[in-house]
Amino acid sequence: MASWEADFAEIKRGSDEILIEEELIERLKTGKPLKIKAGFDPTAPDLHLGHTVLINKLRTFQQLGHEVIFLIGDFTGLIGDPTGKNVTRKPLSEAQILENAKTYQDQVFKILDPAKTTIRFNSEWMNKLGAAGMIKLAASQTVARMLERDDFKKRYANGQPIAIHEFLYPLVQGWDSVALESDVELGGTDQRFNLLMGRELQKSQGQSQQTVLMMPLLEGLDGVQKMSKSLNNYIGITDAPNEMFGKIMSISDDLMWRYFDLLSFKPISEIDQLKQLVNDGKNPRDVKIDLAKELIARFHDEASAQAAHDDFIQRFQKNAIPDDMPEVAVSLPAEGMAIANLLKEAGLVGSTSEAMRMIKQGAVKINSEKVQDTRLVIDKAGEAVYQVGKRKFAKVIVN
Repeated sequence: MASWEADFAEIKRGSDEILIEEELIERLKTGKPLKIKAGFDPTAPDLHLGHTVLINKLRTFQQLGHEVIFLIGDFTGLIGDPTGKNVTRKPLSEAQILENAKTYQDQVFKILDPAKTTIRFNSEWMNKLGAAGMIKLAASQTVARMLERDDFKKRYANGQPIAIHEFLYPLVQGWDSVALESDVELGGTDQRFNLLMGRELQKSQGQSQQTVLMMPLLEGLDGVQKMSKSLNNYIGITDAPNEMFGKIMSISDDLMWRYFDLLSFKPISEIDQLKQLVNDGKNPRDVKIDLAKELIARFHDEASAQAAHDDFIQRFQKNAIPDDMPEVAVSLPAEGMAIANLLKEAGLVGSTSEAMRMIKQGAVKINSEKVQDTRLVIDKAGEAVYQVGKRKFAKVIVN
């Protein structure tokens, strides 16, 4: 296998789509280092594992000798990314953006090599572009073209307002590619319109068009919605080791493999071996422990990963939680569900009065944590082990 073929196989790993594949292959064949760009708007102070899917791919390019540009969208953050939104997104203040950007820089180097990473801010060129330049940029596209974008199209059809400044977001993201003369831009599948805009604007400026590499969106703990802080289904990379371990262990066995594919640095051959071991009867829990330890070691250290593992063993396995407990799906009303009703729905008690009595006796636990409040309301989707007494267990999937 030629070296470019091995590089391409590693680059393509876990990706959803590459546009245009042949162009990337031709660039790799030259053997010249490529400019690889990925942009992140500092809209929240901390990154979660969903963000790291792109950062991991940047790391792959970095290890293959390419120039990696981690672009912080301090200017685009002032607009607010409308992608996937059915309402106009509230822009952040400049002070909030700068504060969040500082933490991003610290966190990204848990994955990337700081000596080989260029950090840029898109305000560098956007502030220089000025009002006249922005008007000229806006004149390069039509309203009809913008309404081809799926989320804009849906909002327009539903009579929901679209603010004029939201049309500027894909233009600015595309102009970033022009300013950086990027060869490859990475983004999630939901960024397709914005990523292709970069190709259009580069062509209009007489530049070679970037290759677009789209990565899947990582599902959160619920296994359904994409990982998001607003949905509270996320694993933050600054989460405490024990909290991170518990969250990873709560994901379903099927979702575990998705996390391996998109988050693990293990070779594909090794992951395939693990899948075969599970097919042959190995407990998926033990494989999930390996994943949890790998991720905690990455964002904390090996000692923290081992300590979190030991704590998990002490709190969960010594409490004799069975491996073959039933799985129960419970639909959550908009207002949430009282713990007593949830226990009844899950078949762990015969009545809500029995549930109340068991809670008062200290016999109800969620993930081995005793429930003490009879008025507790479950109002978030997710998955947890519910226990009533010493022998009744159920993995309850709330959606």
